Amino acid sequence: MATESSSKSRPEISTFKGQDRALRAGRLGTGGLLLSVLAATAPLMVVAGVMPTTFAVMGIVGQPLLFVVLGVVLVLFSVGYAEMSRHVHNAGAFYAYISRGLGGTAGASAALVALVAYNALQVGIYGIFGFEVSGLFATYADLSVAWWIPALAAALVVGALGWLKIDVNARVLGVLLIVEVVLVVIFDIAAVSDPAAQGLSLHAFNPDTLSGAGVGTALCFCIAAFTGFEQAPVYAEETSRPHVLVPRVMFLAVGGVAVFFALSSWALTVATGPSAIVGEAQKQSAGLLFGLTEDRLGTTFTDVLHFLFVTGMFAALLSFHNVVARYAFAMGREGLLPAAFGRTNSASGAPGTGSLLQTAVSVVVIAVFAFADDKPTGDPTVPVLHLFTWFGNVGSLGVILLMAAASASVVVFFVRRGAAGAQAWRLITSALAGIALLVIAVYTVKDFDVLVGAGPGSSLSWVLPGIIGLAVVVGLAQGLLLRARKPEEHARIGLGNEAFQLEKAAGEAS
Repeated sequence: MATESSSKSRPEISTFKGQDRALRAGRLGTGGLLLSVLAATAPLMVVAGVMPTTFAVMGIVGQPLLFVVLGVVLVLFSVGYAEMSRHVHNAGAFYAYISRGLGGTAGASAALVALVAYNALQVGIYGIFGFEVSGLFATYADLSVAWWIPALAAALVVGALGWLKIDVNARVLGVLLIVEVVLVVIFDIAAVSDPAAQGLSLHAFNPDTLSGAGVGTALCFCIAAFTGFEQAPVYAEETSRPHVLVPRVMFLAVGGVAVFFALSSWALTVATGPSAIVGEAQKQSAGLLFGLTEDRLGTTFTDVLHFLFVTGMFAALLSFHNVVARYAFAMGREGLLPAAFGRTNSASGAPGTGSLLQTAVSVVVIAVFAFADDKPTGDPTVPVLHLFTWFGNVGSLGVILLMAAASASVVVFFVRRGAAGAQAWRLITSALAGIALLVIAVYTVKDFDVLVGAGPGSSLSWVLPGIIGLAVVVGLAQGLLLRARKPEEHARIGLGNEAFQLEKAAGEAS
C-alpha cells in the first residue's frame, strides 16, 4: 500500500513542478508578439538619437545603405535562427539555442552574457529617459528636476508592469509603439514633400558613400538599432503556436525595421540635403529631428514628438525588462541562478523573481550614477554620455556576440542531427551571418573608444568590453563546475520546461 501511494504521489509533485516552472502558454498571438519585440527597437529613439549621432561622429552620408546591408545580414541570421526556433521553445532563447548546438558549458556562458547584455541595454536607457523627462519638466513646467528622479520612478513603474500578464504588457507596448511609428512616418512624408535644395536625392544609397575607415564603426552604431528583433524566441513558451509565430514575427520584425530605418535615415538626408547632413548633425546632435519637424510641421507636432520620444523609451524599457526577467527565469529553472528565479507569479504567470532582480539592478545602477553626478540637471554628461552610451554599447556588443555564437550553433545542431543535406541552404546563410557578425564584433571592440566618446588611450576602451569578456569567462567556469559536480543539471541546460515534462513522463511511467 505504501509503495502504491508513493508511486501515485510522484506524478503529482512532478506536475506541480512543471507548471510552476513554465510560463503561461497562449498569452501572445502574432500581433502581441510582434509589438513586444518591436518596442525594444525604440524607433523614435533611433531616428532622433542614433541616426544623428552616426552622421555626426562617423561623417558617413550612406547611413540608409548601411541599414539595408545590416538588414540583409540579419535576414541571413534569421533563416537559421528561425528554423532553430521550431525545435527549441525556451525563454532562455540565445543560451538555449547555443546549448543545443555547442553544449551546456557554452550555453551557461551564453546565459550569463545574455543576462548582462540585456540588463545593460535596459539600464542604459534610464539615463537618457531621465534626462529627457527632466528637460520636459524644465521646458513645459519651469521645474528643475534631477534626471535620476524620473529614472527611478520609471524603474518602479516598469517593475510593477513586469509582474502583470504579458498580454497586458503587449497592449501597453503596442499603443506606444504604433503612435511613435506614425509620427516618424509623418515626418518622412513631410521631408519627401518638402526636400532641401538638392531635392529627392538618392545619393545616400550610393555605395561610394560607404568608403572610408569609419564604415566598420558606423555598422556598430547602426546594428544597435536592430537590437530587439532577436527577442521573439524569448516569448515562445507564451504563444500558442511557437513553431509558426516565432519565425513569422522574426522575419516581419527584421524586414520591417530595416525598411523603416533605411527610409527614415534617407528622409533626414533629403530634409537637409545629402551634402549638409553631416554638418547639420554635428551642429544639432539629437536636436536634428526636432529642428526639422519644427520647420515643416510646426511647434505643436514637435512638442508631441518630444513627449512620444519619452514614451517610446519607456516602451523599450518595459520590453527589455520582460526579456531580462525571462532569461533570469530560464536560468533559475535550469540551475544557473538560484531556484527562486525559476518560479512564476501564481496570479499572472509572469516571472516575478526575475522581474524583481531586474528592477533591483536598475535602481542600484541609477543610484550609483546619481551619486557620481554633480550636475543632475542641464548637463547630459552622466545620464546620456556615460550611463546611456556606456551601457548601451556594452549591451550591443554582448548581443552581437550572442548572435554570432547562435549562428555557429545552428550549423552544429543540424549537422549533429544528420540534417546537413536537408538544411544546407540554412546552414550556409547561418555561416555567412556568423562571419559578418564576428567582423562587426571585432570592429566594435577595436573602436570602442569612439563608440563611447572616450579618448584613444582611455581605459574605457578595454574596461567596458571587458564586462562582456568577464561574463563569458565566469559563465564558462560555472558550466564546467556544473558538469563536474552536478552533471544532471548540466545536461538540463537549454532544455527548459522539456526537462520537467520528461521527469513527469518518467514519474508517470514508473
